[in-house]
Amino acid sequence: MFLPTTIKEMRARGWDQADVILFTGDAYVDHPAFGAAVIGRLLEAEGCRVAIVPQPNWRDDLRDFTKLGTPRLFFGVTAGAMDSMVNHYTANLRLRHDDAYTPGGKAGFRPDYAVTVYTRILKRLYPHVPVVAGGIEASLRRLTHYDYWTDALKPSVLAESGADLLIYGMGEGVIQQVAKAMRNGYNAKLLRKIRQVAFLADEAYVSRLDPATTIRLHSYEKCCADKRAFGENFVTEETQSNLMESDTTLVEQTGDRYVVVTPPHAALTTEELDRSFDLPYERAPHPRYAGKGDIPAWEMIKHSVNIHRGCFGGCAFCTISAHQGKFIHSRSERSILAEAERITKMPGFKGYLSDIGGPSANMYRLGGRDRELCRKCRRASCLHPAKCPNLNDDHRPLLELYAKIRAVKGIKKAFIGSGIRYDLFDDSPYLETVIEHHTSGRLKVAPEHTEDAVLKLMRKPPFAMFERLNADFRRICGQKGLPYQLIPYFISSHPGCTERDMRALSEKVLGKLHFTLEQVQDLTPTPMTLSSVMFCTGENPYTHEKVCVARSQEEKRRQKSYFFKVKGKR
Repeated sequence: MFLPTTIKEMRARGWDQADVILFTGDAYVDHPAFGAAVIGRLLEAEGCRVAIVPQPNWRDDLRDFTKLGTPRLFFGVTAGAMDSMVNHYTANLRLRHDDAYTPGGKAGFRPDYAVTVYTRILKRLYPHVPVVAGGIEASLRRLTHYDYWTDALKPSVLAESGADLLIYGMGEGVIQQVAKAMRNGYNAKLLRKIRQVAFLADEAYVSRLDPATTIRLHSYEKCCADKRAFGENFVTEETQSNLMESDTTLVEQTGDRYVVVTPPHAALTTEELDRSFDLPYERAPHPRYAGKGDIPAWEMIKHSVNIHRGCFGGCAFCTISAHQGKFIHSRSERSILAEAERITKMPGFKGYLSDIGGPSANMYRLGGRDRELCRKCRRASCLHPAKCPNLNDDHRPLLELYAKIRAVKGIKKAFIGSGIRYDLFDDSPYLETVIEHHTSGRLKVAPEHTEDAVLKLMRKPPFAMFERLNADFRRICGQKGLPYQLIPYFISSHPGCTERDMRALSEKVLGKLHFTLEQVQDLTPTPMTLSSVMFCTGENPYTHEKVCVARSQEEKRRQKSYFFKVKGKR
């Protein structure tokens, strides 16, 4: 059964009240790729009665916020699978005309800054009912952050929204603890002991924290007055979030209150991750959307399998490690193969898995050989500025998994749609296996740029590695008679990138290598990334080295134009 979305569906289950009511900016798809469904199913597994209100109307008389009544425990709020501002606006600040998480791909079904809007409405209507915020928008806005859309620093979403508690990162290891702590009403003493949450507190509370395990960040007000202070905060936040184990609490003053961020949980075990994926999802959109058009995000992933969480690439513009963590937590073969078998029984499945992947397709079961060294490590990336000598990059477990998936009855082909880190597999048979068995005709990789100075700021490998990949790809395809394409991704207007750099990119990629580019983007500086900090401050916060920034839309437009022209041609 789907989680109830109406009072009628609640009563059909014999409920007069839900324990938890979730509000989400996405349509409700009951599938492990959609966060609200995962949280709902985890709470349900703990015995909670969970209802969900997808894409509530915030413009009218607010009946969507009152139709299910009050929950016994708390309201949960998420903007959905994307930050609502990234969802709404292009890099040149134009309003998008579609939304992949809405039936028919229609735009306009969620507000800007959705977590803040939904929470404020709920706190106004039900001032005494706790609101717990989570998901990527809340997670990456938990402390002072640069907001590209207002070109300003904004305080923690806790201060702006009035939420009682915030869960950051992936919530599987936290949400049940929050529900248990609220069994008998809101218990601040219990909630504040939970790892991986954030909340507002007063000076009296903060003064009692152990100074040996507490870091006081610069205040929001100081960050606004001194952007270098903001950069210093980011360095501390990123360093702490990339530790394998941390007992450090972060505190940041905002006005006369303090945002307190408790230490993160350890990475999920394989068993814990399997449990999340093995819950009884319907693996489909709720029937309420029948006749309203396809949900593009669902259509894209419905025949795909996510095999792991986390990413140790540490790319400067990416939020994956900030939200999912640097250390890889992989599912078991049993869980992955069971999901593949379930997909073969889905209506309309024609034998083709669209993706066996993750944040990076080929990090399954990779990590440090010596875990004690990993515990001491403070690097943001295991691959930049060079591959860590402690990194176990053996792709054999992944290749064995691929072979077992190919052997599942009903699967004709299992493609890899996620991006592949080509700085990982060196001379292993991985590339040849992927080309021969797991490529739909187009293999995606992300060199992002060609110029070393820009790549260094992006935390990406030298372009020479892509050129070698391109040569290997063409050689293997030639040997096997395969007319396949390599599809590279590139970014313009990254901090440190000049028009001269873009001209050089154009000459190398369009001219020398003869690519016709499809997958390109102008950088959108998103909260809690190194790129956004450099864009805001004009310097690398780690070195204080000044970096040039293409700020105006005209500068950004000119840089992006080089993706489509060769020197002397337009």
